[in-house]
Amino acid sequence: TMKSEAILIFSSSTSTSEDNAMADYDEEIPDEEKIKIASDFIVNSPPGEFNEVFNDVRVLLGNDQLLKDGASSAFEAYNETQFTPAKIEGAAEVLVTEHGKLEEGKYLDPRSGQSFAFDHLRKAVSDVEAADVDDVGGYRPVFEKAMTEYTEDHYEKGTCTVYGKGDEVICCIEHHKFQPNNFWNGRWRSQWTLNTKTGEGQGVLRLQVHYYEDGNVQLTSNKTVAVKVAVDDAESAATKFVQLIEKEENQYQTSISSNYVVMSDTTFKALRRALPITRTKVNWHRTIQQHGLAKDLTKGK
Repeated sequence: TMKSEAILIFSSSTSTSEDNAMADYDEEIPDEEKIKIASDFIVNSPPGEFNEVFNDVRVLLGNDQLLKDGASSAFEAYNETQFTPAKIEGAAEVLVTEHGKLEEGKYLDPRSGQSFAFDHLRKAVSDVEAADVDDVGGYRPVFEKAMTEYTEDHYEKGTCTVYGKGDEVICCIEHHKFQPNNFWNGRWRSQWTLNTKTGEGQGVLRLQVHYYEDGNVQLTSNKTVAVKVAVDDAESAATKFVQLIEKEENQYQTSISSNYVVMSDTTFKALRRALPITRTKVNWHRTIQQHGLAKDLTKGK
């Protein structure tokens, strides 16, 4: 199943009597409700914009201690659901996810066999120490090698982390591109789980993009797929699993691109006027010539 949506948000400065009535509404909002609203803003921050949303929420709430005490779980939830990359000195990047969560707020890096504490506000790693890793009878490291090669081949700066839990291997991939100077940020996440006993598995693919130049457009899309792999040994199972992942992710990304090409030619075009309000096309060439704009532009004015 695949679900995607584009959300267009336009701001308006038009005031109404209803707005004035709201301004007169002085009832104090309880702290619990304030924290609930603040947490919702934070958890739903667009990729790469956590700090901006946090700073705005901080100003709106006007109570740092309340924000720290009440919304700390939202900071954690955001990083875990976004598969935020973390860097342990001397090791490859590891993803912060619910699958690596240990006791006392620490996280597991199965690749290096270490645990670490993670500051969800500063994105900083500390208190690194050795940790036990469930290798699922030798399957996890084999899948990790195959998934690392796949991620390096298909995602420019992608990161993958492979966990083991009982009979299952859980593979998480994250790739992001943040372009605040060009007013857009985006993140890809996918999670693939395989039961090494039954060969049954599932993939969850997520894409989120935010474009905010002269407007506010967000794309959130996700797809869940079921997979089946013949499990004879770790090497062959990992190879077949990665081949399925490559096929499904390519199809999904291609379908997303195709859908929005169609949307650009139909839906978005329908939102625009075919003609100005005068019902007459503007002759831009003649207008520019008449106003001497062309001459000024060529002179660099």
